[in-house]
Amino acid sequence: QRVLRLAEMCRRLETEEEKVLPFYPSSLVEGEQRDARRVLEETPVEPLAWAMRDYVGLERFWQRFNKAKLEEQALERERAALSRRNRRLRELLRQYLAGISVSQEMLSEPNPL
Repeated sequence: QRVLRLAEMCRRLETEEEKVLPFYPSSLVEGEQRDARRVLEETPVEPLAWAMRDYVGLERFWQRFNKAKLEEQALERERAALSRRNRRLRELLRQYLAGISVSQEMLSEPNPL
């Protein structure tokens, strides 16, 4: 029940594009897709395969979960890059402001500009 409630909450937060095309297209070629469909349609003979059939309904959940994790990693990398750029810009601004300010200690040091 908790998973279903969370899924409903997530569904409300999806954009229109995600509701229409929620996932990236498959990277499998047509022959591989046919083989995968054929394997899924076969009756499983191993106990683990029988157990996995109970979780086929969670496939969409795992697709969304993986997509969210990939986006989270991409945003984290972008945040780190922006943080590095921000530090560099702050350093340049500090140097600029030090160069235009007039103080006794600044007069004794070489002008960075």
